[in-house]
Formats: sequence, structure tokens, C-alpha cells
Amino acid sequence: MIYLCTTAGFNLAMSLTIKPHLHHQNHRMHKPTSTNSRDWTQIYTVYGMEQWQTLLFLVFQATLFSIMSILFLIYYQPICQFLDTFFLLTATSSTGGGSAARFAAGFIGCVTALSAVCLFFAAGNFFYSSVGLRYEMAQRIVSCVNDWSNVKVALDIGCGRGILLNAVATQLKKTGSSGRVVGLDRSKGTTLSTLRTANVEGVGEYVTCREGDVRSLPFGDNYFDVVVSATFVHTVGKEYGHRTVEAAAERMRVLGEMVRVLKPGGVGVVWDLLHVPEYVRRLQELKMEDITVSERVTAFMVSSHIVSFRKPIQHILGPCEVRLDWRC
Repeated sequence: MIYLCTTAGFNLAMSLTIKPHLHHQNHRMHKPTSTNSRDWTQIYTVYGMEQWQTLLFLVFQATLFSIMSILFLIYYQPICQFLDTFFLLTATSSTGGGSAARFAAGFIGCVTALSAVCLFFAAGNFFYSSVGLRYEMAQRIVSCVNDWSNVKVALDIGCGRGILLNAVATQLKKTGSSGRVVGLDRSKGTTLSTLRTANVEGVGEYVTCREGDVRSLPFGDNYFDVVVSATFVHTVGKEYGHRTVEAAAERMRVLGEMVRVLKPGGVGVVWDLLHVPEYVRRLQELKMEDITVSERVTAFMVSSHIVSFRKPIQHILGPCEVRLDWRC
């Protein structure tokens, strides 16, 4: 599950990780034009919302804190009298126990009201990130590939309900390509739902979905022209904890698999949260070319970036180099 937290020092880590030959990509990953924009109600109608349980939890907690803050306001005096019983020793002193009780009641009421505001904001950001922002970022990911007319086979890792998958299929349809896009997900039920959304979008003939393990992709080497993924890689290995060495190793396996199934000269694009510096370092180790990191975009209350790269057409071994194994 995408977790909501702040990441202190994340931007600093990014600045230390991205070396001079990398650059922030603003001209290619432009925002979608008005012709690609859609109302969020249309997007929600077609795709619904993943992890809706998290949104309900946030709304429930925000409502609960709102009710508590209103009760504090209505019953402020009785609450002060109740709290005053815990300050009997203070009440007999020169400072007065009533002041301490009023301060405690006011402080608790302010914290409760502030918590309600923050939770409502978090719920709104979560909903926007899951629907409107996800659709917008899908258009930006598609724009990272210069020429879709030559794309024969593309792969969407962790396709979910298919917003990015259908964006790729729509682009293939616009360019008149005979190519197809494969959506890979861990759940068979999700893939069936994704196929339905593809038919609703009118791109069903361009889409194929299958169930599989992203840590060992069920495809041969050098198979896809384009591999994309949106807010998925960071969820791999979550059973070990997001910040553990084991989880990081699992995420790096996914990147290695992405590179393995890419054709030489193929393009990979990943939009993800939190762990982008790790991805950049790993792609550098794998000798990928044209590694590009977008500007920061706040999604699910944390920083996110789009990372794009190109697999070298030919890797020439130097005197001190060994042949790369993309599975590493």
C-alpha cells in the first residue's frame, strides 16, 4: 500500500545522486495539452479508484477529528471543569488551576481541529493523486517516447486498472501503429478489470493483459520496444519494510528485469515515489544511456519523479570491463 509520510532529505539525496551528465527533463516530459485533458469525473467513471480503502480510512479519521473538535468547542466549559479535577494541586496555588485547565482544553481542541484539517487535505491529495494526477502523469510518460510509430510491443509493469496502459494503447492507435501493449499485474482479477476499461476506451484490440511476477518477468530477453511503470516499483518488497536492504534489493531486481526485456535502443520510463535516487544509481551501474529525471511532482503526499532511460544498442567492452548481466 502506498504509505503517506514525509521524506526528510529526499531532495538533497536527489541532488547528490544525479551526476553532471544527467539532466532534469522538462522539454520532453511536457504537460499534456488540452486535447488530452479529461474531467476527473470521466476518469473516475471509467477506472474507479485503486486503494479506495485508504481514502475511506482518511475520510473517516478526518470526520472523527472534526466531530471531536466541534464537541470541544461546544462543551468547552464542562471540559475545563473536568480537566480542573486533575490540577487540584495547581488550583490551590497562586497561579490558579483554572488557567491550566483552560490551556489544556484549548491546546487539545486546537490539535484536534488541526488534525482534522490535515487529514481532509491528505484525503483530497490521495484522491487527486489516484485519479487526476495519475492520468496526467500517464500522458507525460507517453510523451517521453519520441516515436511511437516504430513501437511494435510495449510493456506496462504493474498496470493496475489501466490508466497508463490505455494511454500507451491510445498513442499506438493515434500513430496508426500495428503494435500492442502488454499489461502485467500480480492479480488475475485486476487484469480482467483492465481489459474491460480498455474496451471502454476503444483500444481493446491494442491491449493484452496477463498475470505475472515482476521480479521475474515471463518474457524473453530484448523483447519490448518500450517498458513503462507508474507508482508501482516502490511497492515491490514491501513485505520486508520499505527502508530495508531486502526491499531495496527486490526493487533493483525489478529494474534489472525491465532492462533485460528491453530491446537494444528501447526506452524505459518509470514514475515512482521516494526511491528515485536508487533507480538512478542502478541504471548507471547497468550502463543505461540518456538517463533523465523530471522535476519533482507531489503525489500521495510525497515527492515523485519520472525517470527515463535508453538501453544501449551495443555495449562495447573496455579493457577492464565485463559483459553486463541484466538479471543482476
